[in-house]
Amino acid sequence: TAALTAGLERIPDQVGYLVISEDGVLAQSAGELENDEHTAGVMMQMVRTACRFRLSGSTDAPFKRMSILEDFVYVVTISGQKVFVVKRQNNQHEPVNV
Repeated sequence: TAALTAGLERIPDQVGYLVISEDGVLAQSAGELENDEHTAGVMMQMVRTACRFRLSGSTDAPFKRMSILEDFVYVVTISGQKVFVVKRQNNQHEPVNV
């Protein structure tokens, strides 16, 4: 897991991350999400809900990445029986007037 979390730590603007096992147990965490079991539970419920939706006849996973936008951006990815959640700064850019 150290190699995986090293990659998470290099994501630009990240302020914390969670690695959640398939059964919903917090496996790794750091930054603002360190030991944040509440957020881990909410994210797992969102993943379980999203996984219930499948296009008819499709064998593909229902999603590859999910983003939740607030004051921060939560990016959720499933890989290797683990759920990876990264909390990033939401650097919205002002519209450009031309």
